[in-house]
Amino acid sequence: MKSCFNLHTHSSFCDGTGEPEEYIKAALDKGFHSLGFSSHAPVPFKNNFAIKNDEKLVEYCATIRNLQAKYRDQISIGLALEIDYIEGITRDFMEFKQTCRLDYTIGSVHLVKNGTDNGLWFIDGPKVESYDDGLKNIFGGDIRLAVTAYYNQLSLMIRTQKPDIIGHFDKIKMHNQNRYFREDEVWYRGLVMDLLKTIERAGSIIEINTRGIYKNRCDDLYPGQWILKEIRKKGLPVTLSSDAHRPDEIDGYYAETLEILRENGFKSLVYFNKRYWSEQAI
Repeated sequence: MKSCFNLHTHSSFCDGTGEPEEYIKAALDKGFHSLGFSSHAPVPFKNNFAIKNDEKLVEYCATIRNLQAKYRDQISIGLALEIDYIEGITRDFMEFKQTCRLDYTIGSVHLVKNGTDNGLWFIDGPKVESYDDGLKNIFGGDIRLAVTAYYNQLSLMIRTQKPDIIGHFDKIKMHNQNRYFREDEVWYRGLVMDLLKTIERAGSIIEINTRGIYKNRCDDLYPGQWILKEIRKKGLPVTLSSDAHRPDEIDGYYAETLEILRENGFKSLVYFNKRYWSEQAI
């Protein structure tokens, strides 16, 4: 593949580093034809990862739209948000899509609700201790209950919010590292297969996310290779993403991932190009 793209990009507007234009220049240097910005949408509680408030959100959208115009003859720039879904807490995706005139949305779950007012389990970030403490304090150490809640939350997000792209959908495994559950357990595979059925019905695009590998936080892609085989069998659309938080990360582990996809029988990737979804052979 002579040129590529990345639709999942964070910058200094959220928990990334570097101004958006720095990412564009890096993308041009690498021969990218498309780059999508997807800062974390604001959430109604204190955090250190999302756009801080609606005023900053307006600034973010204006910045990306201005860059779209500036670089329109050199590269396709997409305006998006990675939107967290927590039932009863976060805003509807359509509100963001309409207010911000987004080109597309990425739906993700980083914080898992246990169905009570007992807090949220944060499954992401660099600290394994946060994962372990949340599992213990919010789900009483019951990993099957906690993981089931995660996949149920993802399923509800897909059915009610209809995101264009499903972000790193098996990220629940990142800090697990085979300590609490194994991916070959029947109950776990059943949850994944049920989610794939939900994605198939919704027509959403599955993100193949390389960040866990190049940041040395996971030894497999999101989703993992056994899931990729199931995705290929179903013929579901996929896109490639580095989930970049720095300009030099926009093609992290891309060459290796493209080879993995070819070995698993994938022929193409989906990406957003100016106003339309397009397909690129690999």
